[in-house]
Amino acid sequence: MAVPISSRLAVILNSSPVAPGDSRSQWSSVHHSPHFLLSACKQEITRSPVELSSDGARAEIGVKTGLHVWEMLWNPNLRGSHAVLGISTQKCPLRASGYNVLVGGESQSWGWELKTNQLWHAGQSLGLYPKKCHLEAMKDFRPQFHISSQSVKTAQTPFPIPECILLVLDADAGTLGFIIEGNFLGVAFKDLPRGVELFPAMSSVRGGAIIQLRYLNGVTRDPPELMALCRLSIRQYLGNERLNKMHKLPLPPQVQQYLVCSQ
Repeated sequence: MAVPISSRLAVILNSSPVAPGDSRSQWSSVHHSPHFLLSACKQEITRSPVELSSDGARAEIGVKTGLHVWEMLWNPNLRGSHAVLGISTQKCPLRASGYNVLVGGESQSWGWELKTNQLWHAGQSLGLYPKKCHLEAMKDFRPQFHISSQSVKTAQTPFPIPECILLVLDADAGTLGFIIEGNFLGVAFKDLPRGVELFPAMSSVRGGAIIQLRYLNGVTRDPPELMALCRLSIRQYLGNERLNKMHKLPLPPQVQQYLVCSQ
């Protein structure tokens, strides 16, 4: 399912995350449903057990430019139905009556429903994501491929989404995608509004749902520096299992340190 990534995104993923206390890692203390409780550090938000209510929250700080990656932690056992992650503008509503998809439920937000794998925008389902995990999609690429009824049934089974999800927003290109278990699943949404501040967002109907937010890193629209690309190439060639042997390379200590550290 993994989709090749750009050098800009590769540099981010191979860089050290910003400090945990960074304000970009915080949920907004104002822009969330009253049914959410915010932790003291603002990195964790918990939904109260309220019936017949859909509740949302967005991050404290959004972005207008650059490529950015956030980490969101949401225990699959604490999701329930209508568990959605995505982005929104400042105009996205953060509470509605009944059980609904809130992020993606109108034109000011774009959401990925984790239980059903559906993408939502403007109140409409835009299909399943990631697309390659569903055998039905193979009809579009291999008309001659025979798909049995059992395979179709399997294809309709939602792809299980683990606890840790990385949200990848390219505000310059106007795209949003997700990474799970180190695999970029491709672009989920495109043609996002340019020059508009976009915020990581979530919505839930499950009492006791706990969602953690952390900003990992970001880059500008400029191409990565040559040093960063060389460092990335060397680390990829060595592989994670050999990074602890960097000191054995015939290189000056400062260069070894630069290659070991993620920034």
